[in-house]
Amino acid sequence: MDEINQTFVSEFLLLGLSGYPKTEIIYFALILVMYLVILIGNGVLIIASIFDSRLHTPMYFFLGNLSFLDICYTSSSVPSTLVSLISKKRNISFSGCTVQMFFGFAMGSTECFLLGMMAFDRYVAICNPLRYPIIMSKSVYVLMASVSWLSGGINSMVQTSLAMQLPFCRNIINNFTCEILAVLKLACADISLNVITMMISNMAFLVLPLLVIFFSYTFILYTILRMNSATGRHKAFSTCSAHLTVVIIFYGTVFFVYAKPKSQKQPREDKLQISDKLISIFYGVVTPMLNPIIYSLRNKDVKAAVKYVLNKKTIQ
Repeated sequence: MDEINQTFVSEFLLLGLSGYPKTEIIYFALILVMYLVILIGNGVLIIASIFDSRLHTPMYFFLGNLSFLDICYTSSSVPSTLVSLISKKRNISFSGCTVQMFFGFAMGSTECFLLGMMAFDRYVAICNPLRYPIIMSKSVYVLMASVSWLSGGINSMVQTSLAMQLPFCRNIINNFTCEILAVLKLACADISLNVITMMISNMAFLVLPLLVIFFSYTFILYTILRMNSATGRHKAFSTCSAHLTVVIIFYGTVFFVYAKPKSQKQPREDKLQISDKLISIFYGVVTPMLNPIIYSLRNKDVKAAVKYVLNKKTIQ
């Protein structure tokens, strides 16, 4: 990596797959198709959750938030990635990198909390159905979603400000985007504070929601197994399977990337770490693309609502 004399940099250079020009063309086509699927799929889910009264429930309110979040998250990084792949323009300004890092981290943190909220919603719906309208009233689930967004924004503001106030000795980011761990490797100062705050963030936004999900589904499974009706068990499983699938995919990739903050100093740092970049693409593009597909395929209400909205638009 090229060294620069000053500790302040005005822009960063995103390597991406610069060493593999043929692969870049393939990646451009794949990412473009996936991004269009993300916009269309999540957009249709948002419209369906707004205009179909059958989806005016806490579960689909959270799903609408999740779809909006996926659109925001991918739109903060995918367009610039596509430009760099097709035009070879790999530089990004310091402020642009800061904005990209903030939105990426904020959306990821918010999604962790939203998935935990959705698990709690399913727990109340299945284990306490008679009290569900009281516990999950509109004011409650709107507050839960608001807390998720606010907490994610605050967490990202703290992490981004701590990272971008560091002096940087290098300006070449070995990634597609301004991912916070990749940027921290460029600092020529002690990043102990960043590592500590990242660990605290991991506990709050990864471990805590995961515990909520685990205990929620433990009680859900216990309740389902006690049901006498096979129809009731099937319905309960069907309402939870889509959420569980999304949780497994999301947390699997996030824990791989963030569970263990990487050291600032790594041997042979100049070589492309293809596996990490593939995981980054999977986490940043594939997961948001799969969310609407999973919920549409595994949920009859969502499929019916999507058909209703599409038919209504066609008639008009």
